[in-house]
Amino acid sequence: MSETGKVSVVKGGMFLFEGRKSEDVFTREDISEEQQMFAGVAEEFMQKEVMTRSEQIYAKDWPVTRELLLKAGELDLLRIDIPEQFGGLGLDKVSSAFVGEQIALMPSFGASLGAHTTIGTLPIVYFGNDEQRAKYLPRLASGELIAAFCLTEPSAGSDALNAKTKATLTPDGKHYLLKGQKMWITNGGFADIFIVFAKVDGEKFTAFIVERDHGAISGHEEKKLGLDGSSTTAVMLEDCKVPVENVLGEIGKGHVVAFNILNFGRLKLGSRNIGGAKISLNNSIAYSKERHQFGRAIANFGLIKRKLAEMAIRCFVGDAMVWRTLGMVDKALEMWIQMTRCRSSKQSSSTRLNAPSSRSGPARPSRL
Repeated sequence: MSETGKVSVVKGGMFLFEGRKSEDVFTREDISEEQQMFAGVAEEFMQKEVMTRSEQIYAKDWPVTRELLLKAGELDLLRIDIPEQFGGLGLDKVSSAFVGEQIALMPSFGASLGAHTTIGTLPIVYFGNDEQRAKYLPRLASGELIAAFCLTEPSAGSDALNAKTKATLTPDGKHYLLKGQKMWITNGGFADIFIVFAKVDGEKFTAFIVERDHGAISGHEEKKLGLDGSSTTAVMLEDCKVPVENVLGEIGKGHVVAFNILNFGRLKLGSRNIGGAKISLNNSIAYSKERHQFGRAIANFGLIKRKLAEMAIRCFVGDAMVWRTLGMVDKALEMWIQMTRCRSSKQSSSTRLNAPSSRSGPARPSRL
């Protein structure tokens, strides 16, 4: 940071060459006791409340998932990123990400909670006006309302601005009629609030706060290879009647909402990915010590040692990236968020794919 207080943004690959003072780099060792205690609450909640209900969660018993999300709200786990004046705690991103790491204990429930607190709630936190925040945030913070993020469409995935969903102003100027379809929506089967992106007048990409009672209809539950204990559906909007006061941000500036919120989603997903990778590593180490072949634990075989060592190295690197990124967020270095999501996702996949081979027998578990 310069003497004038302005952020000096490092471009391209220059971060590899420019020196950094140790105090400028945030590491896991910098996490405070208060932050550790708060993460401990999340870990205990996952162990005692969520893991004991795993059969119901994987059976897609959404009332149970909602009940657990409500309990998470009672423990303040849904309030971290929400300002105090709207029922939240207004804590830092380190606390938020550390909690995200703990909920990785059950990835399916972690996906439900993470989608609600991040891409579902943060659009209103950062882009809502005072009336919108006062109306929705306290109930989202408590878990009374559950949120979902509706951006992807059949013809608009990475090319999000190619969305076909339309928003047409009614003749009286009081409502927008939304017409279109969204897909791959996490929490789509039971959410109350949807952050929906549509084009006003066929061209102005705009964000809306849509309540289920406005006419949003959930499709069937998708059959997924993983995260099968989370709800993923299409959301149909057939002349869905949304009040004009539910426009989120500016008309024609929906891309600002979407892309900034997705960046925060990547950041939180980074911590959750690393949490899951470390769980896989610990499980693999424990199993390799228990399983015996040729009269000794397979943990003593060179190839297994190598696989476990490679998994540990990748976890260490990914962990360092996540926490360094958190330290850089306040300096507006967007590049680090993109890199962290990419690296941590690759690390999580790599560790989980290597885990079965380190077990020298049993294959990949069906549940994630």
